[in-house]
Amino acid sequence: MKQVKSRIAIKARDLRNFWRDFSANKLGLVGLAILIVFFFLAAFSPWLAPFEPTEIRAGPLMGRPSEVHIFGTDQLGRDIFSRVLYGTRLSLLVGLSAAAIAVVVGTLVGLVSGYYGKASGEALMRFTDLFLVMPFLPLVMVLATLLGRSLFIIMVVIGITSWPWMARVIRSEVLSLKQRAFVERARAIGCSNAHIIRKHILPNTLPLITANAILIIPVAIMAEASLAFIGLGDPLTISWGSILESAFTNNAVTLGLWHWFIPPGLGIVFLSLGFALVGHVIDEVVNPRLRKKGA
Repeated sequence: MKQVKSRIAIKARDLRNFWRDFSANKLGLVGLAILIVFFFLAAFSPWLAPFEPTEIRAGPLMGRPSEVHIFGTDQLGRDIFSRVLYGTRLSLLVGLSAAAIAVVVGTLVGLVSGYYGKASGEALMRFTDLFLVMPFLPLVMVLATLLGRSLFIIMVVIGITSWPWMARVIRSEVLSLKQRAFVERARAIGCSNAHIIRKHILPNTLPLITANAILIIPVAIMAEASLAFIGLGDPLTISWGSILESAFTNNAVTLGLWHWFIPPGLGIVFLSLGFALVGHVIDEVVNPRLRKKGA
């Protein structure tokens, strides 16, 4: 019981230290505030949206902003403000799901290739390099075209094309950790490789995994928006990319209908910025080398 309490106290102390370092960086707090706003909008969009996002002729066709329709209406008379709110939910869902897939694949490849090395590690790294040399967006477009346009397929496609960078980062950390004294002691007392990876290597890479996972999310959000914008997104879902696609298809820029394409565009920019700021600050906090450079 005392050991459990001691571990809880250590974890609480680590969290306090982390928050102290994180809150000392104003950019991190700005990014966190941005994310809180977007998560709030996503969670409460059914109550905040004045109209159903799919409701046709909720207002005039391609109507301009008014007291009833804050961002105006699209070519079918659907309320753009309601659609932008619901698009927040999809962007977060795609970003978090794709990042989770990338983390699982990248962490497994990084752990195995870094710890075992030799033939298996080299083979995994050459496989990783194969993905790294391929242009990201064209690869996503090809896979989405071949496998289908459902939301699940899009999340999987973005996830399985985002893991190589994570694998490289984790591998370099594992190569350093396996030379540490505590790993050598674990080997000396007869601990298995699986036990060492699970109890010693993986816990020490979790902060790095978290920081890099957050940085993958904006990449996934931009990829989904790009796919939807060029017509490869799920036609049954509402996303910021699909709103932009319908705006440009109906000449919103030429007609000066700024309220149609600027709100979803700013949503993509600020949500990606929020994750990028938080991810970079967390990376600085958990990476002593970056912290020294910034000091």
